[in-house]
Amino acid sequence: MRIHSRFFYAVLALGLVFVAGCKKDTAEPGPAMKAEAPAAPAAAPAITASAPAAANGGSAETTAKIAGAQWALKQDEIKNDPKGQWAIAAEASSTYNDAKGMDSWSANQATGAPNVDKYADDGHAWAPKTPDAGIEWLVLTFPKPVQAEEVRVRESCGSGAVIKVEVLDDQNTPHTVWAGNDPTTDLNYLMVKFPKTEFKTGKVKVTLATNVVPGWNEIDAVQLVGAE
Repeated sequence: MRIHSRFFYAVLALGLVFVAGCKKDTAEPGPAMKAEAPAAPAAAPAITASAPAAANGGSAETTAKIAGAQWALKQDEIKNDPKGQWAIAAEASSTYNDAKGMDSWSANQATGAPNVDKYADDGHAWAPKTPDAGIEWLVLTFPKPVQAEEVRVRESCGSGAVIKVEVLDDQNTPHTVWAGNDPTTDLNYLMVKFPKTEFKTGKVKVTLATNVVPGWNEIDAVQLVGAE
């Protein structure tokens, strides 16, 4: 193994904690195709800043289970949001191992519903060519243009490196809907809410500063929320 060291609006889990850099195996796996995966990891982070206290001074284990259940329910709610849609095509500034098509870590691995089930380096997510290089971007195309009101970026490795989210109009002109310090930690979403756009959009651009969070920064999926 080779090991690499490693802020607008709310994410599903708050808390400024140190995140260890993600690892990447030097052995290259075969192409990884998008497929459905469990909605939540075995050890899920809390959805809210603080989980409900267990009744009658219950154990930390009970509190952790409540938080885990909340996390799983929220993942399911997002996945089945009737106003949300997942990308059908993507392109990126670069890809790990120059991956193309549906190869592991290619841009297209950020299309479709989430299918990375734990916080770790995973070929079912997009990763840039090198870690800590600086500015990298991912542009996603969605099935139908909508008047957008939210973008949800599911980060799955090296979370917290997103610095800007834009939506593109029918002339491919970018409109910034969020820019700032990404507080996302662990396997979770950066939730970017904004006033409904006057124009329809079917494209989203996510920009990262990969040197902000050392190690590999990966995106599992991006959801565009809006109405036709």
